[in-house]
Amino acid sequence: MPKGYVIAHATVTDAEKWAQYVAKSKIALDKFEGRPIVRGGKCEIVEGNGVQRNVVLEFPSYEHAIGYARSSEYAEAKALRQGAGSIDITVVEGV
Repeated sequence: MPKGYVIAHATVTDAEKWAQYVAKSKIALDKFEGRPIVRGGKCEIVEGNGVQRNVVLEFPSYEHAIGYARSSEYAEAKALRQGAGSIDITVVEGV
């Protein structure tokens, strides 16, 4: 079964509020057996309109990744993120 990935590109405007969101989202991450494989770090945009904060979360399956993104646990975390920046999130199936 192919793995599932959550890919996020974020712009953080309030680091303190964003940190609360990240901490709370770990509950959903653990529940759906996800693990971060990219989380911020060194970045160079070489083409297009990228952002400096990029995250890739790996899950055992696409269904786990979708479950994470649509879970009530993640919704609680997402509420803490309001006003702390902007984010684009995509769930993809691995190969």
